[in-house]
Amino acid sequence: MISSRPRLGLLAAAAGLAALVVACDTPLGLPAASEENTVDTVSLWSLDSTALSLPSAYQLVPKGTVRTDRSSSFDFAFDIDSLGRPVFLPTGALGLGVASGLLRQTAAFDSIKTAPTAGYVTDSAFVADSGTVAIVRSRPVTCSFGATVFYYAKLKVLAFDPVDRRVDLQILVNQNCGYRSLKPGLPTS
Repeated sequence: MISSRPRLGLLAAAAGLAALVVACDTPLGLPAASEENTVDTVSLWSLDSTALSLPSAYQLVPKGTVRTDRSSSFDFAFDIDSLGRPVFLPTGALGLGVASGLLRQTAAFDSIKTAPTAGYVTDSAFVADSGTVAIVRSRPVTCSFGATVFYYAKLKVLAFDPVDRRVDLQILVNQNCGYRSLKPGLPTS
């Protein structure tokens, strides 16, 4: 007599595989995106010579400005260099480990659709005056499904105020783990 237990085991394995396929049914094999990409406007104040109560850094996930006196969990900080130029500092430039990065773009902010995976400035100051467009790569992050990936954003410097030591940015962050799309709306890639 043949036992029915192996069949039950096969059925359970097939059901588990079907659930995994449904959860990861995107072209990338990732769980379906749940966070819409939206464009935000933010201001950052330089690390030096501004009040500690003002944010000087930005993190992609969860997206938002960061006060560096309260946290070192961010992806880039803003400062003004010795030549008076506005600069973004990825974590490697601040001695926090080479991980996050910025990549200068010649394309217009709105025309950038997908983040590249290589070429980022990770260990030095990134000069970014009014009009500069860049793609930002986060520090490595472990997703809920176990993969370690980067998050991506695109930004445009709207204005630099050397008197207030402030930079105003337009930024779109893709907060979906493993996705590189930089188009507004719910990403599919």
